[in-house]
Amino acid sequence: MANEAGTDGRLRDLEAEAFRTGRTLAEHSEALATIREQQRTAFGNIDSLANAIGAPGDRPIAQRLDKMERVLFALARAQGIDPDAL
Repeated sequence: MANEAGTDGRLRDLEAEAFRTGRTLAEHSEALATIREQQRTAFGNIDSLANAIGAPGDRPIAQRLDKMERVLFALARAQGIDPDAL
């Protein structure tokens, strides 16, 4: 009888430990999913920056920005907006 009580107690301890381990694994899994999402966002931002800067051999970023500024100013003027007054 004492042996059964000891076995039951040990079984409950093992079940409790398994439950805690499962909960810990679930928490780590959620944290890992969050980290993966942050990595995807970061890599997407890096890709966007790389596309904005351009590849080696492309026009320098200053020239590209200057062209974009001229286009935006032309669009503003076409709509009757004075970009210098903004």
